[in-house]
Amino acid sequence: MNQKQDILLQIKNCQKSYKKDNNSELVVLDNVNLTLKQGEIVGLLGRSGSGKSTLLRIIAGLTPPSKGEVKWKNQLLSGPAKDVAMVFQSFALFPWLTVQDNVQLGLEAKNTPRKNMEQLSEEAIDLIGLGGYEKAYPKELSGGMRQRVGLARALVVHPDLLLMDEPFSALDVLTAENLRTDLIELWVEKKLPVKSILIVTHSIEEAVLMCDRLLIFSSNPGTIAHELEVTFPHPRNREDPAFRQFVDRIYILMTHRDPINVDPNNIDMKQAVNNRYAALPRMSMNLMIGMMETLYTEPYCGKADLPQLAKSLQMELDDLLPIGETLQMLEFADMAEGDIRLTELGKKLVNSELEERKDIFRKSLIKNVSLIRSIRSILDERPNHRASAERFRDELTDTMSPNSARQTLLTIIGWVRYAEIFDFDEETDQFFLDEDDKNIDKS
Repeated sequence: MNQKQDILLQIKNCQKSYKKDNNSELVVLDNVNLTLKQGEIVGLLGRSGSGKSTLLRIIAGLTPPSKGEVKWKNQLLSGPAKDVAMVFQSFALFPWLTVQDNVQLGLEAKNTPRKNMEQLSEEAIDLIGLGGYEKAYPKELSGGMRQRVGLARALVVHPDLLLMDEPFSALDVLTAENLRTDLIELWVEKKLPVKSILIVTHSIEEAVLMCDRLLIFSSNPGTIAHELEVTFPHPRNREDPAFRQFVDRIYILMTHRDPINVDPNNIDMKQAVNNRYAALPRMSMNLMIGMMETLYTEPYCGKADLPQLAKSLQMELDDLLPIGETLQMLEFADMAEGDIRLTELGKKLVNSELEERKDIFRKSLIKNVSLIRSIRSILDERPNHRASAERFRDELTDTMSPNSARQTLLTIIGWVRYAEIFDFDEETDQFFLDEDDKNIDKS
């Protein structure tokens, strides 16, 4: 890569925060620094909520940073950026317009003469493989074809920078693979009318297949924890051992809560997530038990490589990782070096009958989830054995968004009902103990 490439984008000390109802600030992005040059595809990887899509909107000029500066072509960005186009996760097509009309929208916004507009739109449609469908409507197209229309609409204005926000996530596996391959071939053959691409993805393999450089984001707030160069030549072979090792390396980096300050080989994941104010994902007991049973049986026999497990189960990192983290928090599994391994307690649970499983879960929840301990303690102390859930939602929103607070309590409600620790009255919005709950063994 030419070291004298022109710099298209520079972001320095970027922060984005939002005001909350209690006048405090929710910081989504913090201290983000990024330089983007011509001739490279850069991927943004990270957990949901790490601010990747927010950063794309800042780069596009659709929302300003709260602090820091964004320079586009060496000029401070103010308002929508010129020569930048975006492809969204959803197809975002107007159903009453034909393929050609949808593609021409960006040209119309630039007041392109009609003759030039038709020529440019036809070239873009042909480029992405939809020649002959100019007069078709979106309802007549498959999902992959509709996303190609969205891509053509972005390319038709010949942007210097193409922003892509999980562009393949709404497609089935085969369709996504075909579109991804076509796009990379056009890029390598220098047929794409763009200078650089910045893509947000949750798929590690997709990022390694496509990108020249990867920026791995940590969460709460989102910041760049690691920057990795991808040096494999195109076309890339995902079965190549070096490719698989690189994917494993990224899995290791992304399975740690504090990748910036803690050595990934020494981090204590359980301690990092086991605190009262940690947001909990939507996680049912059935899902956790199903994962443990999968790990226990062949071919894993208690231990699995996370990338291989994700591939086998056809799951993305954002789906698999929260399950592993939750099992680790509850001491049913350990995650290290890109692997997940059942503990002896996890194996014991898999081999138990229903009532014993409940007892194991009950003791683990009380031991490892301090919010559950706190709620149970308050219920024990009160004469009516009731407590308002709103109190705990308010407490949680001191450190997380209202949506995360609600989701955390919903997850806890499902867990404690299964384990019969306490119950929840939706009509009164209260936690409560019934007669059986009062007598449980909390040891």
